[in-house]
Amino acid sequence: MSDHYYSKTPGVSSNPQWWDFTLRGHSMRFKTDQGVFSKREVDFGSRVLIEAFSEPEVEGPILDVGCGYGPIGLSIAKSFKNREVHLIDVNNRALDLARENAIQNEVSSVKVYESDCLDQVKPVNFAAILTNPPIRAGKEVVHRILEQSVAHLAPGGELWVVIQKKQGAPSAKAKLEELVRDVEIVEKKKGYFILKARRI
Repeated sequence: MSDHYYSKTPGVSSNPQWWDFTLRGHSMRFKTDQGVFSKREVDFGSRVLIEAFSEPEVEGPILDVGCGYGPIGLSIAKSFKNREVHLIDVNNRALDLARENAIQNEVSSVKVYESDCLDQVKPVNFAAILTNPPIRAGKEVVHRILEQSVAHLAPGGELWVVIQKKQGAPSAKAKLEELVRDVEIVEKKKGYFILKARRI
């Protein structure tokens, strides 16, 4: 269990590497490592989510749940510099990388901190929450993230989720429809669904 990317302290030895990626038109450089999700590149699902996301109409900060080494949260912060972006993860190695990558990419409008799901997130009304949830952690954890995320949205705030059809997109959509009335599939690409749930 300690080798999984959703573990607090990965048991696998550190072997950091750097690589460059363009996200939302920004050339970015990331340091990643073993024991962290998608250590070799920005995974396809995250890329689809990053490019599909549009700025919400309501005011307030943005939250990246399960940030890993930071590609989602940092690219969003780079695109919307007027917004404060919170990046959370349970994995301490991932959080250290996200902090280092924020400095590397000259992103200052972020807060990076540990949280198991959203348990350590203070009751802030977020304008938007984005997540590429840890499917391997199980359906119960994924649905807990969805429930807690909706509870942390401002009125009119939006939860953006990327999930593969074969890994539970229909189940996640059904869960969101239990929580809010306004749920839509924003995009489908190579089996990945981008779901957007808006809190009224």
